[in-house]
Formats: sequence, structure tokens, C-alpha cells
Amino acid sequence: MGRWQELEHTADLALHIWGSDLPDLFATAARGMFSLLVDLAAVPATQTLPVTLAAPDVETLLVDWLNELLYWGEREQLAAYVEFDFAVLTPTTLQATARGGAVSEYYSYIKAATFHNLEVRVTPEGYETEIVFDT
Repeated sequence: MGRWQELEHTADLALHIWGSDLPDLFATAARGMFSLLVDLAAVPATQTLPVTLAAPDVETLLVDWLNELLYWGEREQLAAYVEFDFAVLTPTTLQATARGGAVSEYYSYIKAATFHNLEVRVTPEGYETEIVFDT
């Protein structure tokens, strides 16, 4: 299972994310993002959200993925997503199911995941990246 570490950033929120493979990186990025908003342990896995995306490259796909989850998390009532199953995940295509549930409030606010210095890197251990969130 991947891991994340919050990074200091002058005006926004940022995470360093590690994953053993691409699905692990994408799932860890989503969990890390929602950890900035809620207590993940308090999120019920009672709602499912199908997500299908296509993008020209892996960085755009990652940003689109996180922003899609943010959108659905704020759509009608506040929600967070904590479990992710990927039926398809290539550097340009994603088909996944996210599971989560309603939360009473976010303790922070994220407008969007950004492309600021974004680069998904392959390492001997898997994948890693840093992502900045506009607040």
C-alpha cells in the first residue's frame, strides 16, 4: 500500500505520494487528498462512484482523477472517498469505482488539484509524485 507525506507549501496544500504501481499511486493520491479534508477512519464506505476518464498523459489523468473525486465529494452533500478499485488504469485511461460516504464537514478546503511542478516518476520502488492543491 502506498503512502503520502504532507509537504510545506507557501499558500496551498501539497503532498508527496508513493505507490508500488500506478493503481496504488492513484489510490494513495486520492486518500492523501481526502486526508487533508476529513478523518479517513470516520468515512463510511456506503456510496459507490463509477469514474471513467481519458487524458493525453499520466499527469493529466492524475489531476483529472483527483478533481473528479473533489467534484463528486462536494456535489450534493459533502462526501469523501476512501476505497478504490481500478478495472482499467493505463497512463491515459482510467475506469474505476470509488467507495466512500457522506461526511458532516471538511476541515479544510481544496479548490482543485494542479499541474504545478507535477511529474509522475517511475522509481525502482514503483511510482512517486508531488501534487499541489489550490486552496
